[in-house]
Amino acid sequence: MRHTEKVEFKVLVACADSAYGQTLEGFLKRPGRSVERCHDAQGLLRLASRRAYEVMVLDLALDEESPMDTVSFVLQKNPATRLILLFDLERMDRALEGIRLGAFFYLPRSCTPSDVALVVDKAVQSMALQTTVDAYEQTVFEELVGRTEAMQRVVDLIRKVAPTDSTVLLLGESGTGKEVVAHTLHRLSRRNDRPFVAVNCAALPEALLESELFGHVRGAFTGADRDNPGLFAEAEGGTIFLDEIGDMSLITQAKLLRVLQNGEVRPVGANMSRRVDVRVIAATNCDLLDAVERHAFREDLYFRLNVVQIRIPPLRERMDALPALVNHFIAQHNVRFGRQVRGMDGTSAQYLRQYSYPGNVRELESIIAHAVIMADDDLIRPQDLPDAVRQGAVRRLALGHDPDGNIMPLAASEERHIRETLKALRGNQSLAAKKLNISRSTLWRKMKEYEIDS
Repeated sequence: MRHTEKVEFKVLVACADSAYGQTLEGFLKRPGRSVERCHDAQGLLRLASRRAYEVMVLDLALDEESPMDTVSFVLQKNPATRLILLFDLERMDRALEGIRLGAFFYLPRSCTPSDVALVVDKAVQSMALQTTVDAYEQTVFEELVGRTEAMQRVVDLIRKVAPTDSTVLLLGESGTGKEVVAHTLHRLSRRNDRPFVAVNCAALPEALLESELFGHVRGAFTGADRDNPGLFAEAEGGTIFLDEIGDMSLITQAKLLRVLQNGEVRPVGANMSRRVDVRVIAATNCDLLDAVERHAFREDLYFRLNVVQIRIPPLRERMDALPALVNHFIAQHNVRFGRQVRGMDGTSAQYLRQYSYPGNVRELESIIAHAVIMADDDLIRPQDLPDAVRQGAVRRLALGHDPDGNIMPLAASEERHIRETLKALRGNQSLAAKKLNISRSTLWRKMKEYEIDS
């Protein structure tokens, strides 16, 4: 059982006018909310470096020379903070630039403390709601990915790197859920209200991939009858996920490297580059270091992408996640296909535990979709599963593996094999003996020995 602790929200008021700041503190104090104050840029930098605040009220007059540097510093140190800016009416441009950098709201310095308190209350409410939603989604995510030691390391890495703007390289077999991890990194980042754009680099020809990523101008090539801003422009302020990046050509790799180094893209056929603010998450199922050694992948790009590396284990190494994944996909495909399947019987569940999943989570989803469609009632039964799953499970059981994949004692293996054969043949002992390649009397004797009801 999870215990919910009472959350105290911390608010920082950084105001050049100490009297106004003191008055504002009185308006902001609430049960479960602490308020701290500072009155110069040095005090703000010291406090922001020392602890995290859920909400900050920042007077842009605190740093007249470089207020946007202060805003950037605060948001880098506290990416999840709700930053509220106070600005002079004649410098509206500063407020708008602060919003572009990630501030939550802005108010003129002439507004009353009660107006500021109202916005802070809304910011705290949104933070409280987001905290609850994040906790719930994090719990669901952990159940779906599994709680093995390897997957807990993945979850810990996600928690640490998500709030940053670091590039991330996701490694793992095809179908392990790399896009799910990429989307989780985006959702837990300060860019979560901006676009998440996913691109499968292996699915597009080289010339088209370059145009899709970086855009093109009208007339750049045959068929380019209009300007295309490109997917990096579409992801502005958010995250772009480059799946199967190992299949990207060396020419396109060089252009991607320019984006990571300079934050600039040049559309195909254009004479000038344009700046973009996009976080890059890349993924591959191949050995990029081997590709670097074969000169099939740029070493400098590899190191640019590999700032933080997250390796996602295959499904066969995190089978504790199987029940949660099965229930998730049953619910998903019930909606998709208009069915009302509530689960599966014991034998079907055992067959799924025995399967090796060469296609990982993606294959499991396909298996459950098939089973939901084929089910005659509200339970998935062995005959509803694809042939490959049934045959693979029977083969492993015949070789003496228990439902968790461990080798069973010979007698236990034999008993299970006889029971499953009789069950599959609806109790027909003559046919079962024939399938087992034993005599009818030997089957009868073994049924008696293992207390198998005829």
